[in-house]
Amino acid sequence: MDAPLCALVLVVDTRDGRLRHVYVPGQRHAPVVEAVTEVPPTHPALQPAVAAVQAWWSGRGATDADPRLSTVGTPLQQAVWQALRAIPPGQTRTYGDVAAAVGRPRAVRAVAQAVARNPWLLLVPCHRVVGQDGTLTGFAAGLPLKQALLDWEGLPPG
Repeated sequence: MDAPLCALVLVVDTRDGRLRHVYVPGQRHAPVVEAVTEVPPTHPALQPAVAAVQAWWSGRGATDADPRLSTVGTPLQQAVWQALRAIPPGQTRTYGDVAAAVGRPRAVRAVAQAVARNPWLLLVPCHRVVGQDGTLTGFAAGLPLKQALLDWEGLPPG
């Protein structure tokens, strides 16, 4: 799928219509997906996911669209990914903030790993997580794209 700042790959399970992955081609931790059949963005199974991604771009990072995300990950990963969805566009949180938000303030490294393994780029906004001092750190799709996404959302220079 073409998008304003990058190409995106959307992977939907056609059996249940749940969005399994959103990623940039070539990014670290990109999924290994078995039995993939490429379909056009107009395919009915992709429509909720495409609509959610389009709403994200047109809303500058804000969307109420429900892409029906797949249920994957450990309990900690699921808690972290839910906490990421609560970070408003144009704002950032540190890994420590996210760890505290999920009730695991001493588990910053485990939280950082969960952020890094986020399967839904954009829709679960892992790009809004920064280092303790506010610097951009670790983004599977590359720091230039992380900065571009934050700029797109209107994050004040900092």
